[in-house]
Amino acid sequence: MIANMIRVQAVHPAANAAPQRMRAGARRFHSGFSFMLLLLLVPLIPARAQKPVPGADLVVARPVIEMYRSASANSDVVSQALCGTDVLSIEKQGGWYHIRTADGYAGWIQASDAQSLHGTPYAAEGQALRVTALSANVYREPDVTKHAPLLRLPWESRLETQLDTQAKPQPADSGRWIQVRLVDGQTGWVQRGDVTASFAPLNIDDMLALAHRFLGITYTWGGVSTFGFDCSGFTQMLERQRGIEMPRDADLQAAWNGVIEVNRKDLKPGDLLFFGGSAEHITHTGMYIGNGEFIHDTTHDHPGVQISRLDDMPWTKLLVAARRIK
Repeated sequence: MIANMIRVQAVHPAANAAPQRMRAGARRFHSGFSFMLLLLLVPLIPARAQKPVPGADLVVARPVIEMYRSASANSDVVSQALCGTDVLSIEKQGGWYHIRTADGYAGWIQASDAQSLHGTPYAAEGQALRVTALSANVYREPDVTKHAPLLRLPWESRLETQLDTQAKPQPADSGRWIQVRLVDGQTGWVQRGDVTASFAPLNIDDMLALAHRFLGITYTWGGVSTFGFDCSGFTQMLERQRGIEMPRDADLQAAWNGVIEVNRKDLKPGDLLFFGGSAEHITHTGMYIGNGEFIHDTTHDHPGVQISRLDDMPWTKLLVAARRIK
């Protein structure tokens, strides 16, 4: 997404010109047997989480929170932050915090959406779990039938493991459950198959396999989660799975010093594609997956993550740049 917001120039010096919003889309990919087999294998791939900010003093307390351009819910959404992510407060104004995330993005959040860290990070190394399901329920006890979930968390959310060796014995099937401490201090339970303690980065092939898992997830302006991505939020998330923290907006991604230019004839799977009226007016982005196809989140035709052919209209005329991570 290309947002009208305050950017941290020291992090992304390319953010000088007033950015433009992205609106685009594509046709749905019609899959065959091999694609269905791929989807069965993809859930084994773990997620990378949004990184905490050095010196963070707040932690996101809700599944997904909106980051606004100004301290008002009537202003536009510039990005989002996910549950369990440590963020840095820049300023407080009434019931609002101006925060910064690890990618250098800044925006305003409602104060009720975050908790103070009091000098102690949430889900620190050795205690952190990451949600690897597209959505995961957290329950008040290790049982899915007794009560409604406490929280429904998206992919990449962070949870803190609850380590208590003196706890009373758990039910016989407790091996499928992990006890966690929520941001607000409550204890919860999550099913083991929904989370992982691994933070290992993926290679390009695994990242591309993972990308197919998000097909059909809706487009949401400013979105960075499996509850709804925007185009650059989607590609940024994919690169994060490789351990790469890329700028948030499409124009900044194209201008970023972590990429090199690529000619269309030299495209390789994993390359980033940028669309717009010109190279100076980028309005959309996606990722090349090979065989003349790319995956992206768009509002064109129908909103959501989909696969399109680069030679099809309007994409073949709108492609203005391609980049490869160094």
